[in-house]
Amino acid sequence: MTGPVDYAVTAFLPIAVNAVLQMVDMKSITANYASETILLLLGASILTASWEQTGLDKRIAIRFLNLIGSNLKKQVVFWFLLSAILSSVLPNAVVCATITPIAVSMLNYIGERDVASSRIASKILLTIAYAAGVGGLASPLGGAMNLVVIDYIQQITGSEYIYLDWVVRFFPIMILLFVSNILFLIRDVDKSEDLGASNEYFANELKKMDKMSFEEKVSLALFLIATVLAFARQAYQNILPGLKPAYVFLTCAIIAFFITDTSGNRLLMWKSVQTKIIWELIYVFAGGLAAGTLINDSGAAVAIGNAVSQMGLKGGLVTVFVIMCFTLVLSDVTSNTATAAVAVPIVVSIIQGIGENPLPYIYVATVGVNLSYCFPTSIRAIPVGYGLQPKYMLKEGLKLSAIVIVLMTVSCYFLFAR
Repeated sequence: MTGPVDYAVTAFLPIAVNAVLQMVDMKSITANYASETILLLLGASILTASWEQTGLDKRIAIRFLNLIGSNLKKQVVFWFLLSAILSSVLPNAVVCATITPIAVSMLNYIGERDVASSRIASKILLTIAYAAGVGGLASPLGGAMNLVVIDYIQQITGSEYIYLDWVVRFFPIMILLFVSNILFLIRDVDKSEDLGASNEYFANELKKMDKMSFEEKVSLALFLIATVLAFARQAYQNILPGLKPAYVFLTCAIIAFFITDTSGNRLLMWKSVQTKIIWELIYVFAGGLAAGTLINDSGAAVAIGNAVSQMGLKGGLVTVFVIMCFTLVLSDVTSNTATAAVAVPIVVSIIQGIGENPLPYIYVATVGVNLSYCFPTSIRAIPVGYGLQPKYMLKEGLKLSAIVIVLMTVSCYFLFAR
């Protein structure tokens, strides 16, 4: 948060700390720096590296600006809804990794290249990260953390859990989260605030553009193929079980190096590509994963859970509040999936210990597991890798976390635990 050195340098601290203190097996720490999500980010970065040299980034930017308009409130609402809806059926990391570069291209076109010093760029990138996290709660397909929860529910009930029940049960929660998050994000945006140019200007710019070149079409096609295959994973996972979204993006990135333009020149050359890849993004994301591994594998997360279990909870509103705080804070410092794996059994143990039905409180924990706003861990490392300042994320995240904890405590109590 204080940024004494570059974020990429900070990202290697888990390795250094563990080397000195030997808290966990070092292999479990270093594995985070070559995880599937890291390869996904690398593949997406390579594919988008060709956008600038082909002019595709400008075309995409003008298209989106012409479609949405330049009003900042409309921009925030659009990026939030797009990211949240996609993340309801797709892994949050995939959504954030594919949507963010598109938004960055638009921001670069209007001159907002320095995200750290740009209020507009910071707000839009933060919007995408927050929405990708919130949207994951809408369906069991929104992330592995939801599947962990379902596994525990099935163990307790002894019967198969129907996915439609999840959607119906959490629908009121999703409405509250969508409204509260959007209102928070646009609270300080003036009605007339825009991205620096009129809608007519972007419409004229679009008319001036030539037809898409072969190079642009190839750059766009490879990215779209990778994105569609990542989104349609369920359709072919039985045929190609190893072709997960991370490897789809990496495979398409490799193919891109074989493509030549109409003059016979390579579309991508490693010497130029490596200068366009945002290595800081990759290292910051990996560092967040590694920090989460330290917290979980060292037993710190379980120790926190044990402390919660000793609070003498007896059900009701106070218990809902404690569970909400516990899960939301833990998911902020580790990953959502790791939090689900640690928190749900603890919640079950506490509630069964006081003779109550654990299912309503599992649903409460599920809401907290899916929400995290403050720290650049998990998908929130992606906007930081593009230049968003962690202290800005923390400042906004603390405010929104406080609002969400109160709102979700009250709503979950009346919907689930009363």
